[in-house]
Amino acid sequence: MEAWLRGPVDGVSPVLQPVAHMLLHALEDATGALEGLSPEQIWARPGGGASVGFHVRHLMGALDRIFTYARAESLDAAQMACLKAESDPGDPPADGGALSRELTAAIERAIAQVRSTPDATLFDPRGVGRRQVPSTVLGLLVHGGEHSARHAGQAITLSRIVRSTTL
Repeated sequence: MEAWLRGPVDGVSPVLQPVAHMLLHALEDATGALEGLSPEQIWARPGGGASVGFHVRHLMGALDRIFTYARAESLDAAQMACLKAESDPGDPPADGGALSRELTAAIERAIAQVRSTPDATLFDPRGVGRRQVPSTVLGLLVHGGEHSARHAGQAITLSRIVRSTTL
């Protein structure tokens, strides 16, 4: 049963329940996409496109960056380094278990932030990036959830492709 059909997420404001549900759904979809894949399959780039591993790492990194802006903070050097390394499998290449654990921790941090976000701040203005493109706390939290869902979906699709091909 999908997260949104399992009822409210404990400690999350009714207004932010959809964000928490999107994040849980993305976690379940992306970890499911990684299950049973070898590191070679996780980092394969069918047709020269992005890998399953990239989509999972990008989901985590982008979520962290978007939620940083929601807290009215700037990105730090570690976040910028993670951005540059999203498509790097590592040496040895990260496997599904490691990526799933990292993703679970990232989603747990994000849901903790959702829980701690007061409703009274949801329409507070926030700037995004160096140019400080205008948004709001709510806009950033929702975008973090929907962006995560998009990349989890990409991971599912690529997982099916690499399972069906010989590498």
